[in-house]
Amino acid sequence: MEKTEETLPLMLRARVQESPTIIIQYAKDGAGQYKTKTYEQFYNEMRFAGAGLLDLGLKREDHIGIISDNRQEWLVSSFAIMSIGAVDVPRGCDITGQELVYILGFAECTAAFVENQKQALKILDCKQDLPLLKTLITFDPADAATEAAAAALGIRIHYYASLIALGQKRSLLKPGEVDEAIANGKRDDLVTIIFTSGTTGEPKGVMLTHSTFLFQLPAFRLVFETKPGDIWLSVLPVWHVYERAMEYVVLYFKNGLAYSKPISSILMADFKAVQPHWMVTVPRVWEAIMDGINRSVKQMGGFQKTFFNLFVRFALMYAYFRDLTFGLIPNFHGRVRAFDAVWGFFPWLLLSPIRGLAWLIVFRRLKRRLGGRFHAGISGGGSLPAKVDHFFNAVGLRLQEAYGLTETSPIVCVRQYRKSRRGTIGQLIEGTEAKIVNSKGVSLPPGHNGVLYVRGGQVMRGYYKKPELTAAILSADGWVNTGDIAMMTHDRELRLTGRAKDTIVLRGGENVEPIPIEIKIRESDYIENCAVVGQDKKYLAALIVPVQSALMLFAEENNIPIVDYELLLQQPEINEIIANEVADLVGPRTGFKPFERVFKFKLLPKSFEQGRELSPKGELLRHQIAALYAREIHELFKN
Repeated sequence: MEKTEETLPLMLRARVQESPTIIIQYAKDGAGQYKTKTYEQFYNEMRFAGAGLLDLGLKREDHIGIISDNRQEWLVSSFAIMSIGAVDVPRGCDITGQELVYILGFAECTAAFVENQKQALKILDCKQDLPLLKTLITFDPADAATEAAAAALGIRIHYYASLIALGQKRSLLKPGEVDEAIANGKRDDLVTIIFTSGTTGEPKGVMLTHSTFLFQLPAFRLVFETKPGDIWLSVLPVWHVYERAMEYVVLYFKNGLAYSKPISSILMADFKAVQPHWMVTVPRVWEAIMDGINRSVKQMGGFQKTFFNLFVRFALMYAYFRDLTFGLIPNFHGRVRAFDAVWGFFPWLLLSPIRGLAWLIVFRRLKRRLGGRFHAGISGGGSLPAKVDHFFNAVGLRLQEAYGLTETSPIVCVRQYRKSRRGTIGQLIEGTEAKIVNSKGVSLPPGHNGVLYVRGGQVMRGYYKKPELTAAILSADGWVNTGDIAMMTHDRELRLTGRAKDTIVLRGGENVEPIPIEIKIRESDYIENCAVVGQDKKYLAALIVPVQSALMLFAEENNIPIVDYELLLQQPEINEIIANEVADLVGPRTGFKPFERVFKFKLLPKSFEQGRELSPKGELLRHQIAALYAREIHELFKN
């Protein structure tokens, strides 16, 4: 990293000077049409927003909230806050009033950007608990009544456009003010305080600096081969560090962001509209894309369905032998690469013409559905199911899996574009160390399970005003206890196998990692989600959310009477098909031990929801599930 790029605004300024006319943002207008903004236009808007903040009396080291989902103003506002040396405190629109009070109050925010009037009202409703908060800036205008109510509570509401106008006026009087503030920024200055989702109790504010984000960026030259002007489709909430860090990657390589939503109909339309080259999202979105493709094929029926499925099977075999030939099988237990190459070469060679034919006849049509220019995507924020990973790889749409934590800004490792080994979460990024440790604190060799510790320049400064919690996770010499159970390959790649805090201990003393079991069960076309339970019990059981449309179709095809969906879930034929799916997926044939089998299950009629059973990242909130379904869980273990 050059000295002139020691902070994120300085990095942005360097990109603006190099390529002012490249498109940085593609955002929809009121009519749903994409409008563009160049790097130069973005930078000027950011400077005006920064000047506007100064005009409102905000200053270096102030804490400013951003309560909004992903939109083009978010990135401008965040950079504007950085440009004056202030610190942003972000969260999405799904935040509850209680969380809002805690986060903005604990972080001592004096101002906040909010997406719309609804978020403004949420803050006004709890203003008595936020005595320091004096200013709100809304991306969408608030009505006169809301402004009046705010004024009565001692809060000034400004519209985003008026903030820009204030900044433009101030910049005429003090033209170099924001640029000077940017120049005074330091690499170790605090950029953001991101509060964790609070899945295990009170949210913790992770303090991240310019240096923790900048540390990751050069390493992405090995991950993707991007060109200036390439387009990334943005679908994740940017308040979460995963999307935020990837947007800095986009800027670092002079690429552009096109804003979309992880809703199938919107996402697929936007693929065609902007023809992106890359996308970063979570496993469930990639799985939804795969399921959409499979549904389309199923609807074709007959010869076309059989033809497609046959080509996919051949492509999966081709991909396996190709990976074997070129050393892309994970090496946990000392593989002999030369032997692999000999064993895989001839089957790979024989299958190559069939794979080429499949691409010409079938698979390239799938690429056209994604706009025609799509190269690859990154999956993170959760474990990527093997069937999804293998499917995309087979049809020629590459996925790179990545891993990290909010506490590591977040990237620890990611698969490299030319060295992508499925079954791992990738290579450690340059400058990052990792070790696998057993319960006695002893470092383990490759191929052994233990708790993952990492150290590197991306590690957080600590938890805001929580030194005791910082000390519990971050050692004096910089090692972070991730809380994840993992194993390492001989090539310094990682595979996650569970969460230390999620481990289920059965009555017989067996330790069970529920996540691999849940991921495997979700491979069923009939199962949307599941939660494995069994702490201190004799056996494992599961709460299962079926795919309603799949079960309804099965019932129609097999003449099972449908009175309503909840009654359908009680039918023996339905329970039998789910039992067969679970038994087929989790057993000795698929590598599971006898005590890892799921012996009982309960079918749930409603999907798991964020904020209820799921965290904002889509992870299971196990303590809440245990409370919400206490009666159902009791019945599963009733003798």
